[in-house]
Amino acid sequence: MKTIINTKYIKNLAFAALALLSLTAFGQEEEESKPKFEFSGTVDAYYRTNLTAPNGEDAIAPGSSFANLDGFSLGMANVIAAYEGEKVGFVADLVFGPRGSDATFNSPQYLNSAGGGTGEVINQLYVYWNVSDAVTLTFGNFNTFLGYEVISPAANFNYSTSYLFSYGPFSHTGLKADFDLGNEWSAMLAVMNPTDLTELNGTGDYAVGAQLGYSGQFLNFLYSQGGFEVDYTGGFDLSEDFFLGINAAHFSQEDDGGSFTGVALYPQLATSENFTIGLRGEYFMEGDFFGAIGASDADGDSSVLAVTLTGSATIGDLILKPEIRLDSASEDAFIDNDLAPTGSLASVLFAAIYSF
Repeated sequence: MKTIINTKYIKNLAFAALALLSLTAFGQEEEESKPKFEFSGTVDAYYRTNLTAPNGEDAIAPGSSFANLDGFSLGMANVIAAYEGEKVGFVADLVFGPRGSDATFNSPQYLNSAGGGTGEVINQLYVYWNVSDAVTLTFGNFNTFLGYEVISPAANFNYSTSYLFSYGPFSHTGLKADFDLGNEWSAMLAVMNPTDLTELNGTGDYAVGAQLGYSGQFLNFLYSQGGFEVDYTGGFDLSEDFFLGINAAHFSQEDDGGSFTGVALYPQLATSENFTIGLRGEYFMEGDFFGAIGASDADGDSSVLAVTLTGSATIGDLILKPEIRLDSASEDAFIDNDLAPTGSLASVLFAAIYSF
């Protein structure tokens, strides 16, 4: 027997359901398009001591940036305010503490009574415009696009930093355009102040930068005041638990102004949901009296092999990082416990990083 359906009732029910779905979709769309204000950052501190060199008054440290203080030491407080609109937004990224001062070392223009500049608290300060789904313009001060490591200790696996990171620029001030080329390809072009001049220009010269990316692998280029750097940064998931990061770079200055070349590998193994162990193995060499390793031979050339073993344990929003580091230089860049020159240094540290 054919079932008799009350079509009027069904139509009314369908109309009500459609109206409810429309209102829900409209509400979700309105919620998604609503501008978002986010407040985040990190706080970090650490303990560092030398095993093969003196501590205290005669303490020394590796020739790379950050994590170079003696005993119980402060990293920085990093406070980030970000506003994300449908098309435009901004990021104000402020740093306070020794690590922050090291990261903004060349921003001394507007001095205060203590001798520091207002730029010394600005890690990043930029506005952006999503011109389309494929093009974003960024204007202001932004962290560098070169290299595997970054300023934020929460975003690096190792707490101490590499020579490659330390020798390259930390941040730039200028205008950059990022392009989504589709099929996992991307590109970037930038016009900026000369390297490390992040608060103002003061020279009349400008730097240019470019990047080509594919599926998490990036080839970077930077030209600034006669210096040219090419950098490769990438990594591969070799298994579900094993990741290998890679960074290689070469820099040369015109008219024998110095050069450096380096490569670093970052194998990392997740042994559990909350613990990963990783190694950074880096070989770095400099030429023509570039001079930041700490000592140079008669020809102005020197090199260093640095091996850093780090554990990373996560407890909620807190990350604990024990680390042992061995630096071996071609020249007597360090001293031993008897204050005699030596080419090697062994040190350990323990860091705590809280992210919010």
